[in-house]
Amino acid sequence: MTRRVGAVLSISVLALAANAKAEPIFLSRQYTRCITCHYSPTGGGLLTPYGRSLSRQELSTTGRSQPGHAAGNEEGFLWGVVGKGLGPLQLGLDLRPAHLKVDFGGPDVERDFFMNADLLAAVRIRNWTLYGEVGRRPLTEGSEIDSYEYWVAHQSEQGLGFRVGRFLPAYGVRVADHTAYTRAPLGFDTRDQVYGLELSQTWQHQLLQLSVSPGRADSILDDDGRQAFTATGRLQMDLNTRSVLVVSGLFRDASKLETRSGASGVAFGVALLRRVSLWTEADALWQQGVSGGPSYTLFGEAGFEAWRGIWLKFSPQLRTALGEESDGLERLAFELELFPRTHWNVDVSYYRDQNRRTDFVSKTFLAQLHLYL
Repeated sequence: MTRRVGAVLSISVLALAANAKAEPIFLSRQYTRCITCHYSPTGGGLLTPYGRSLSRQELSTTGRSQPGHAAGNEEGFLWGVVGKGLGPLQLGLDLRPAHLKVDFGGPDVERDFFMNADLLAAVRIRNWTLYGEVGRRPLTEGSEIDSYEYWVAHQSEQGLGFRVGRFLPAYGVRVADHTAYTRAPLGFDTRDQVYGLELSQTWQHQLLQLSVSPGRADSILDDDGRQAFTATGRLQMDLNTRSVLVVSGLFRDASKLETRSGASGVAFGVALLRRVSLWTEADALWQQGVSGGPSYTLFGEAGFEAWRGIWLKFSPQLRTALGEESDGLERLAFELELFPRTHWNVDVSYYRDQNRRTDFVSKTFLAQLHLYL
């Protein structure tokens, strides 16, 4: 029993390990595109200098510079002590100690661990961007130094762009919680980057992203039998400064271990007020050779800023099983997210997952201190 609990806990740790996150709640600040604050067009990872300044001026409870006073560079790399002499090179450190507690119906299991310890870097010269990351990757036993994202990109003045390297394909809405049913179950977890080519076209109110790839990067490197040609498409339409509609599609060819599959989905986000944001996403996943209907995923997230830098979030989610709509999982997620000052982020989350067929319930408590330096 002890070995079983330990194995389950190790899996939970790996599942919850995350990289620097993207936050769709910032739609309430009228930022509809990830690229506004992040180097990556799909969000997450290293912040641009503008994104860092917003983390101080718009998101943090304290530390905002006052009119008529020198702003300083507190939001810069290592509080601005290092960075001004680096030229076009931008650096970031992502540190995330965490406490995890899981209740599977028996004795609670707990663990303190480092979810992330990563160094991120980007160089942007004119319309070219070179991006990379290296850090500590948690394993079932121990950890290793690894890099999960690195690419080069170009964006023309006319809005046509491309990206080649290792990256997470654009699909749906990249919510901060990568264990959400619209991310990990669809193959968009933190280790599901592909080696591929992404083409994009940016207009004033639309963004089109298309990608093709020979398969998942780790599957190619490890030859685990899951390598399969993959293509994705995502169209984002900014209805106005506070509402967004997203349509996505995914195709995966057959691999040695899995049959051909695909998914399609639609997402909608709206900021009703400056302090309130709502996101919904619905996806259908099909797999060749599986009788019955597709697997359906429904996701909702409501975010409310109770006070500057203090966010309360609630997320109901549903995932049905392939071929059996009465089977699957239901989740209720509650989250308290604090941005006390630039570089500091405290996150406390509670998940209640219930099996729709057996009614078995698991409960997960996760507390994180996110230092983005």
